[in-house]
Amino acid sequence: MPSCARQQKKTAAMFNIETVDFASPDAAAQFTRSLHSTGFAVLRNHPIDAGLIRQLYAEWAAFFASEEKHGFLFDPVAQDGYFPFKSENAKDSKVKDLKEFYHVYPNRRLPAGVKDSTDRMYAALNELGITLLEWIQSTIPADVRDHLSEPLPDMMRGSDRSLFRVLHYPPVGEGFEPGAVRAAAHEDINLVTLLVTGSEPGLQAQDTAGNWHDVPCDAGMIAVNGGDMLKLATRGWFPATTHRVVNPPPEHNVSRYSMPMFCHPRAEVQLSPEMTAEQYLDQRLREIGLKK
Repeated sequence: MPSCARQQKKTAAMFNIETVDFASPDAAAQFTRSLHSTGFAVLRNHPIDAGLIRQLYAEWAAFFASEEKHGFLFDPVAQDGYFPFKSENAKDSKVKDLKEFYHVYPNRRLPAGVKDSTDRMYAALNELGITLLEWIQSTIPADVRDHLSEPLPDMMRGSDRSLFRVLHYPPVGEGFEPGAVRAAAHEDINLVTLLVTGSEPGLQAQDTAGNWHDVPCDAGMIAVNGGDMLKLATRGWFPATTHRVVNPPPEHNVSRYSMPMFCHPRAEVQLSPEMTAEQYLDQRLREIGLKK
C-alpha cells in the first residue's frame, strides 16, 4: 500500500481528524472528541490483525477477477451476495458509482475461497464496533445519553444487521457518464463505520465549509466515521459527515479494494420516537437504488 503520510498530516491537521492510539489511557475521550467535531477518527495500534487484512485483499481480488462471482448474484430481499459493477448510486445522485461489491452478513452464503478469513474479520470488526460504542457511551454528555432509547453498545449487541462490504473499484476507463466517480459524495446509514486501510488512497471527507480533505490512509490504520443512525439517535450531537472516493490520477489508474464494516443496531431499536432502525434502513436502501 502506498504511503500518504506527508499529505495526510497536513490535511488531517486542517480538519482536526485525530489519530488515536487504541492502547492510550485516554483513547476513548480522544476518539469521541474527534468523532463529534469532524465525524471521523482514525485508530492505530488497534486489535485487527494486519496479516488477516492482507490475506483478505488477496482472496477477494481473486474472487472479483473470476467468473465465480456471477454465481453469487445478490438477493434483492436479503441484500446479500455479489452486486455487479454500477449497481448503486449515492442518495440524490442519478449517476451510478464505479464499483462492484459483495455484501457479507453473519451465517449467510460466502465463496469457499474467502469464507474462513472473512468470517474471522467480521467477528473481529463486530467486536471492535461494540467497543467503540462503549467508548462513546462512556464519554458523551449526560443530556445526550439520557435521550437514547437504550445504551449505544446494547443497540448493536445481538444484531444480525451489521454489514461487511467488500468493494472493488476497477481502473477507471473512458466512456462513463459525466460526473461518474468511484463513490459519489454520501453519508453512511448506520451507527459507525469501521474502514480498514484501503489498498489505494482515495477516501475524502468534507468539512462544514465544503472543503474536501484526504482521510489518513497509511497501512495499519482504521478510519471510523459516524452514520445517520448515530446522528439521529444522539439528536445531531454526532455529525454524519459527507465523504467520497475520488477517481485515481491517470498515472496511477489501478484497482482499489476496500472493506468497510457498517455497524447496525437490531431492527427494532428505536432511533427516535418516530423511527426504528428497520424503518430507517428500508427508507435509505430505496433512496440509493439497492431496494425497489
